[in-house]
Amino acid sequence: MSTYIFPPAPQAAVAVRGTDARYAVSRIFCVGRNYAAHAREMGSDPTREPPFYFTKPASALAPSGGTIPYAPGTKNLHYEMELVIAIGKPVFKATPEQAGDAVWGYAAGLDMTRRDLQNEAKAIGRPWDLGKGFEHSAVITELVPRDQIGELSRGAITLSVNGTEKQRGDLSDMIWSVPELVANLSQFYHLQPGDLIYTGTPEGVGPVQPGDQIVGVIEGFGELHLTIGAAE
Repeated sequence: MSTYIFPPAPQAAVAVRGTDARYAVSRIFCVGRNYAAHAREMGSDPTREPPFYFTKPASALAPSGGTIPYAPGTKNLHYEMELVIAIGKPVFKATPEQAGDAVWGYAAGLDMTRRDLQNEAKAIGRPWDLGKGFEHSAVITELVPRDQIGELSRGAITLSVNGTEKQRGDLSDMIWSVPELVANLSQFYHLQPGDLIYTGTPEGVGPVQPGDQIVGVIEGFGELHLTIGAAE
């Protein structure tokens, strides 16, 4: 029997709608620039090149409905409203048709971003980890199983801050669909149950301040609530 120098960290997990069961999370993949209008607002050309990815640690998860502190080390904390995919079976080097069947469920999520640190990293060709992979940066609602809502290929995705709408798009605007994203990512990783994929955000990303109230909605299945707390 193994012993540990320090107690292992608690298992990161996400609630599942309608059940006491939870979805254990091992990895969080995030897709960069998957909506053309957002790509343009970030200064990129939204041609249909292969998608690219960054990651967040599972410890970055934060449940919808709570308060997160204003992130340390930044003066420009941004929201990015996204559809989240939960993988439900092993998938490797799959076609889009095979990949779609590996999706177990969906959630609404926020990719919180220290935009100033991300921009500094971009400017000198460094990784985005400080800008993206910090505590409380992967906000998520409860998961809804795919067999309850079917395939998600369209539906409004919106976000408001203090009652003012900031983001509005449609899942049909994604450059790469859910099956295409899973298939592409499976060319590089053995995807497994426990893997989450944040699928990119529409245009309208922007800063938040302590005290702000965020509400994000994906039509028909997911509503996210978050309060930005004081800086630690």
